[in-house]
Amino acid sequence: MTLPKPRAVIFDWDDTIIDSWGPSLQSLNVTLAAMGEKPWDDAEARRRAGPSARDLFREMFGDRWQEADKIFFDALRSLFREHLPVYPDVEPVLKTLAENNVYMAVVSNKRGPLLREEAKDAGFNHYFGKIVGAGDAAADKPDPAPVRMALEGSGIAPGSDVWFIGDSHTDMLCAANAGCLGLLIETKPPPEETLRGHAPLRRFRKHSDLMEFINHVFS
Repeated sequence: MTLPKPRAVIFDWDDTIIDSWGPSLQSLNVTLAAMGEKPWDDAEARRRAGPSARDLFREMFGDRWQEADKIFFDALRSLFREHLPVYPDVEPVLKTLAENNVYMAVVSNKRGPLLREEAKDAGFNHYFGKIVGAGDAAADKPDPAPVRMALEGSGIAPGSDVWFIGDSHTDMLCAANAGCLGLLIETKPPPEETLRGHAPLRRFRKHSDLMEFINHVFS
């Protein structure tokens, strides 16, 4: 399938723009230990990754979810104060899309204020018309509400000329739910069974492969 030139591209943030898998898993296991749960190995975390921390901790800990939430984000902020791990090949992608007048936004299940703080720290906030995080829209990914919020004011409706680029099955499901085209960046490939029914239309091993594809689309 030949993809149309995008009028808009929506990006996930964690493990799409920044390489946060290691710090996030470390922070999650700090949280699980503090809450009396066994830590998750990499495989279990990949299988269960996707919901916002708020939704995950509500499911796991009920009324104690806010306690877990604070432990997790305190641990994550501490790690990211030392170093914000931006993928080195991602800014050329953003620059090329901007040069081709493509509207860009972020839709993430990271808490909105922290997400926007990280985008500013990365120096990337000027690329994005909207930066939508968990708690900003009526529901979080994979619900289509944050995608609609991300496109508000752009004059662009969800459709085949809107790409959603992310690393997880939740991103691909969100793209399908919103009626957009899902493209997978395989920074931490999700288990194949989680992609059934909402498989990505394109897959890229690394950001330079995505860059090559974008250059081809706009050539």
